[in-house]
Amino acid sequence: MQITASTVSLTVDDLAASQRFFTTHLGYVEQAAAEGFASLSRDDGAVDVVLLARGTEVLPADQRNQRATGLILAFTVTDVADEEKRLRASGVEITMPLREEPWGERLFQVTDPNGVIVQFVEWATGTEHA
Repeated sequence: MQITASTVSLTVDDLAASQRFFTTHLGYVEQAAAEGFASLSRDDGAVDVVLLARGTEVLPADQRNQRATGLILAFTVTDVADEEKRLRASGVEITMPLREEPWGERLFQVTDPNGVIVQFVEWATGTEHA
């Protein structure tokens, strides 16, 4: 098997709000969209994001009313402190301020309008662990 791309699908209540958040603040662009669906990507190594409206018929019946909860969408970035400043300056609420963990991870979190937690990580040791 050869994996050629990675995508995370997130089921949300307000698809348009998450789509605006990802395109406005996180640099994603819409690749495709239809009723209850949006596919977003970036030109770099970030995972693609598919947003699905909760209740959409394309989902199996047992998944239609679930929401994107209990997960953290984490991005390893360069200069995490500058990224936190940029997002804060653009009006994004920082839901977990920048901190450094004992194992060398520097990170902070934001939360999109549907409760999707997005974490930005940089390894303080200079060695990429992710």
